[in-house]
Amino acid sequence: MKKLFTLMLAGGLFAAGCSSTDNEKEIFDKAMDIHERVITLDTHVDINVNNFTEETNYTQRLDTQVDLVKMEEGGLDVAWLIVYTGQDELTEEGYAAAYENAISKFDAIQRLTEEIAPDQIELATTSEDVKRIVAAGKKVAMIGVENAYPVGEDLSRIEEFYNRGARYMSLSHNGHSQFVDSNTGEGDGEWLHDGVSELGKEAIKEMNRLGIMIDLSHPSKKANLETMELSVAPVIASHSSARAVYDHSRNLSDEELLMLKENGGVVQTVAFRGYVDGDKHAAWQEASRTILEEEAEKLGFEMVGWGDIREMSDEERDEYMELYRTAQDNAEPRIESEVNVNTPPVSVADFADHIDYMVELIGIEHVGISSDFDGGGGVYNWMDASETFNVTHELVKRGYTEEEIEMLWSGNLLRVLDEVQAVAEDQQSNAEVVPAE
Repeated sequence: MKKLFTLMLAGGLFAAGCSSTDNEKEIFDKAMDIHERVITLDTHVDINVNNFTEETNYTQRLDTQVDLVKMEEGGLDVAWLIVYTGQDELTEEGYAAAYENAISKFDAIQRLTEEIAPDQIELATTSEDVKRIVAAGKKVAMIGVENAYPVGEDLSRIEEFYNRGARYMSLSHNGHSQFVDSNTGEGDGEWLHDGVSELGKEAIKEMNRLGIMIDLSHPSKKANLETMELSVAPVIASHSSARAVYDHSRNLSDEELLMLKENGGVVQTVAFRGYVDGDKHAAWQEASRTILEEEAEKLGFEMVGWGDIREMSDEERDEYMELYRTAQDNAEPRIESEVNVNTPPVSVADFADHIDYMVELIGIEHVGISSDFDGGGGVYNWMDASETFNVTHELVKRGYTEEEIEMLWSGNLLRVLDEVQAVAEDQQSNAEVVPAE
C-alpha cells in the first residue's frame, strides 16, 4: 500500500476540491481511496543531469516539478524519466554530440536508482517489475528516449539503449531526424523523407525485435500512419492529446487515433497547456505577464528575454534571477485573485476534456495519462507531482470507475509494454539459427 500525501497536503486538497455537501465529500473520499489503490504512472518526465549528483538530487525537494518528495506527496508511483536530445544536423559530429548527451542521461538515472536512492526508487523494465517495486513501497523509474537522433546511423545503439533500460523511443523530436519527418514540418511545409526513411524502416524492425515501444508523439502525421503500418507490435504516443479538441501539430488527429486503436496501442494524454488549449493559455499568459511586469517595476528592474539573459555574466544573471523570482512570488497572489477569476488558466478539467474525447472515440483501453513535467508540462491543479491526486479526483467527478481509472493511470500502458515484449520474444525465439560451419 502506498503512502498517500502528507496531512497538510491532503487537508489543502480537500479545502480546495470540496464544499461541505455530502455528495462532494463522498466523491473526494472515493477519489482518495481509488488513488491510494491504483498504480499511478506518468510516461513523460524530463530530467537535468545536474539534479542527479550526491549534492543535488531527487531525494530533496528541488525546484523541479518532479522529485521523490513530490511523488510521495502526490501519490505518483511511476515516473518515466526521459533521455531527451534536441534535433541538430544529420552529420557524424551531430550524432556524436547527441550520443554523448544521451549517455549522460542514462548514467544519471542509473546513479539515482543504484547509488543515490536505491532504497527509495528502483528501475523497472517490465510490468512485473513495476508491480513488485510498488508492492515493496518504493517509487519506480522507467526510461523513455525522446528522439532517436543519438542513434546516428548505427542501429546497434538501439540495443545498447535497450540494455541500459530504455523501453520506448520516439524516432524524431522537433526537426526531421535521419529516421522520420517531424510534426514541425507543418509549420514550413518542408519535409525530408515524406514520412519514414529507409533507415527508419530498419529502426522500426529493430525496435520490434528488441521490445522497445515506438513513440508517435513528435513525428509527422504521415510518418505516424506509416509507422503503424510497418510495426508488428502496438505503439504509444507518450505525451500527446486530441487534435480535434485543440488543433496543434503535436496532438493526434482522429485518423491517427483510430489507426492507433486498430494497432492496439495507447495515447498518453498530455497535460501541456499549449496543446490542451493554446488559445486559453496565451490569454492567461498575457494577463499574468502584465502583473509580473508591474511587480518587477516595483523592484526596480526590467524583465528581458532569454537571449539577453544568456549574454549576462554569471553574477549579473544570478542577480537578475533572484529579482525575477521575487517578482514571481509577489505576483502569484495577484494572479490568483485578479487574473484567474476573469481569465482562467488551462486546468485539470480542460485536460480531462481530451481524455473524455479520446475515450469516446477509440475506447478507454487505448488512453492514458502523462504530464511532460520539467519539459514545459503542467496544468492548473496539476502543476507538479505533488498535485497528482487532482487528476484522479477530476476523473471520479466525471463518473469514471476505479477499473477505468486504473486503466488510464497505468493498466493500458503496461498492457502495451507486455504485448510489445511478447512480440519481441516471439521474434527472437523464431529467428533462424545459422549453424556453425
